[in-house]
Amino acid sequence: MDAIKVGLIGLGTVGAGTVTVLERNANEIARRAGREIKVVQAAVKDITKPRDCALDELELVEDPFLVVNNPEVDVVVELIGGETLAKELILQAIANGKQVVTANKALIALHGNDIFAAAQEQGVMVAFEAAVAGGISIIKAIREGMAGNRIEWLAGIINGTSNYILTELEQTGVDFAGVLKDAQDLGYAEADPTFDIEGIDAAHKLTILASIAYGVPLQFEAVFTEGITKVTHQDVLYAQELGYRVKHLGIARRTDAGLELRVHPTLIPRSRLIANVNGVMNAVVVRGDAVGSTLHYGAGAGAEPTASAVVADVVDVVRAMTADPNNRVPHLAFQPGALANLPAVAMDEVQTAFYLRLELADKTGVMAQVTDILAAANININALLQKADATQSEQSDTATAIILTEPTREGDFNAALAQIQASGSLVGEAVTFRVESLA
Repeated sequence: MDAIKVGLIGLGTVGAGTVTVLERNANEIARRAGREIKVVQAAVKDITKPRDCALDELELVEDPFLVVNNPEVDVVVELIGGETLAKELILQAIANGKQVVTANKALIALHGNDIFAAAQEQGVMVAFEAAVAGGISIIKAIREGMAGNRIEWLAGIINGTSNYILTELEQTGVDFAGVLKDAQDLGYAEADPTFDIEGIDAAHKLTILASIAYGVPLQFEAVFTEGITKVTHQDVLYAQELGYRVKHLGIARRTDAGLELRVHPTLIPRSRLIANVNGVMNAVVVRGDAVGSTLHYGAGAGAEPTASAVVADVVDVVRAMTADPNNRVPHLAFQPGALANLPAVAMDEVQTAFYLRLELADKTGVMAQVTDILAAANININALLQKADATQSEQSDTATAIILTEPTREGDFNAALAQIQASGSLVGEAVTFRVESLA
């Protein structure tokens, strides 16, 4: 058979890694795919820029539309990121009858419904394993490996930058700004880190995972998103004392009321394997009714880990090119006509435990007032720590209280918190984080 010809859009870190992996493992890949796979063309911004891969027989062009309109290219691999141009290029490639592979999580999360509909109409595939958790084959694991399960919940560390920052906060004691600068210096965080530290990147990925797990349309707008900027070294230490670690989790859970979709800092028991995932590594726990809990761990970014997922998608596409389009694995795991419209659960209705740190006026009866307010809202206390303020002198008139609640409705907790804040007992703002057992 003739070789499958691949055109790349973007030849940066992941693009160069893709070329390297395809060349280095060419024989193994051909044995798996049944055909030789060759990268023949790549669109780049600057043809003269040095590249971290071999360029033999690889034509470089500056206009990406030359790639998607090239009649010799069978598979288009999009690696430039962003939404506008990437969407236009992918839709053009689909219109030209080409198979598509992309690592663009924002594009899939925000426009995947339209892209998949166009691909379905043209009878081509859009593969996107590299869009979530880099080298971890989590999409394939859920979509195919767990096809016999009803997914109860999934929870993932799916942004390496935020996980690195939380790990360093815990291990070094450096403040948030200092750890963020270190992450930027090491190349783990962008110059503008907003998407990472505010949870937007993780929300894009959670949107994709939830759609595959539950057979619902992609609905990024339904994801509750909270960043890690208010996490302090002191909170991390208090969490440790209570037997927990703080992680930035993306959580999707099916409930009787609908689907929970949320990204936020979360206290999880130290005994959980995912609690011990450190640095820039990623991990996802998926709970299925038949298989139980499964942990998927690995590098969530980097040239070759991400290229591993890109190449795996190319191989899958090549294998399926001769198959009847109606018998291929569906993009979102469930057949297009069988997607469900599960409602998204409002955050006020979510049931979770809470970590609550309060700086209280050191007066008789203040702590009792706080516990009375919680009791009146039917919020039970699981653990309570009271600390003298180490930053103040011995004559300080404030004290720190750390409360761990039992699971409660978030709306009830917020109403009780508002009463505590209005009571006049607080010094400054209360700090709260959600707590998940992941049992």
